[in-house]
Amino acid sequence: MRSSTNFYRLLVIVFLLASCSRDEVVGQGVRDQQKEISSKALKQIGTGVMMQAFYWDVPAGGTWWNVVKGKVDDWSNVGIDAIWLPPVSKAQNGPFSMGYDPFDYYDFGEYDQMGSIETRFGSKSELEALVTAAHNNRLSVIADIVINHNSGGDLEMNIFTGTNTYTDYNPMSGLFERSQYDFHPNDLYTNDTGVFGGFADLSHRKSYVQDWLWKKPNSVAKYYKNTMKFDGWRFDYVKGFEPWVAKEFNQAVGGFAVGEYWDSNVNTLAWWTKEAQMSAFDFACYYRMKDAFTGNNLNALSDDMLWKRNATRAVTFVANHDTDEIISNKILAYAYILTHEGYPAIFYRDYEHWLDKSKMNNLIWIHNNLAEGNTTNLWTDNDEYIARRNGVGGSNGLVVYINNSDLWQERWIQTNWSSKVIKDYTGHSSWQPTTQAGKWVKIQAPPRGYSVWSLK
Repeated sequence: MRSSTNFYRLLVIVFLLASCSRDEVVGQGVRDQQKEISSKALKQIGTGVMMQAFYWDVPAGGTWWNVVKGKVDDWSNVGIDAIWLPPVSKAQNGPFSMGYDPFDYYDFGEYDQMGSIETRFGSKSELEALVTAAHNNRLSVIADIVINHNSGGDLEMNIFTGTNTYTDYNPMSGLFERSQYDFHPNDLYTNDTGVFGGFADLSHRKSYVQDWLWKKPNSVAKYYKNTMKFDGWRFDYVKGFEPWVAKEFNQAVGGFAVGEYWDSNVNTLAWWTKEAQMSAFDFACYYRMKDAFTGNNLNALSDDMLWKRNATRAVTFVANHDTDEIISNKILAYAYILTHEGYPAIFYRDYEHWLDKSKMNNLIWIHNNLAEGNTTNLWTDNDEYIARRNGVGGSNGLVVYINNSDLWQERWIQTNWSSKVIKDYTGHSSWQPTTQAGKWVKIQAPPRGYSVWSLK
């Protein structure tokens, strides 16, 4: 009886060992698969299209990170290479804030302060899951960095102003506490280049502020890069501080960087990108497109823009959470930025809600596959605009024809190709003409529409 019992005990032990061994193998297989996915190289940022993954007043309630997480696979598949998130840390308005009134740079939705634990967008774990999902789909994640101003501090008697000011910051994270000595005016500096509204204005020349923003091992820059795994930076309201601030922040951690220098003057934009050594949103292009497509005068597209000065420093856009003035003919504006030089960003609501997604996907494909080389203008008047991308490194380039009139239009233009059949990759025209030996050909564009031509 005892030997029989021992025999069965032995069988049980063997079974349990086999089960454990199998679980370990399966678990190791899952871990290996996860490691393989996470080790995929991210797409080279700037070779595709950026998605601004939010709009002003996205739904509150802590759901937004999960909403975006559910879209990154589809976005990556259609040619997006990076997503730009709103400011991710706890702000003064807590569960209602879009993040541009920052309070605790290290609270991503885990501390009960400012009226909530989660941010408007969700919890820290949900944000981390979103970043992981984006990386698994080879997408870079760009953090919106608001370092000009702070909000939500307690009142203190300010010896520099002689009044009570909201400059006493005691965040629950216990990191980057601030006082009147860290804002303007203080014991060393009266002001910097700009104040945003009535918010407390950070004094970036103070060594304590520099330490916490980018120098310390657990600085904002290094924590966002090394712990939260962000890949790049969108600097908010860079008019409020000198260009060296953004430059030193970015140099401390690396990654793609773009500044919001809200100015239509292309000379100013070119100056800032040179000083900051990073990209800027091409507001010169934005306002010229507004004149062209809302003002019904495509001649405006002949004016100077940042992408024409330095395409590697220009992030072009048609709309964002602050500016959405190109209402009429908006798809024509996207046809412009997605066929021209610069790094185009598309706006979440345009892509997901307001415009024809199939047309947007087609333009993204055209940008990623055909829009190579420098640009030659072929024709511009009130209603018509035609430009040629000349190709580079064996790529064929393209010709884009934008028609802002109510009729079909046709033009003879000179292409890059001799005696070749070409076609319209938008499908708007059924023509498949053959270019002449001298590279000339007649192309067409539909009313209030566009066509994009390249080798068949």
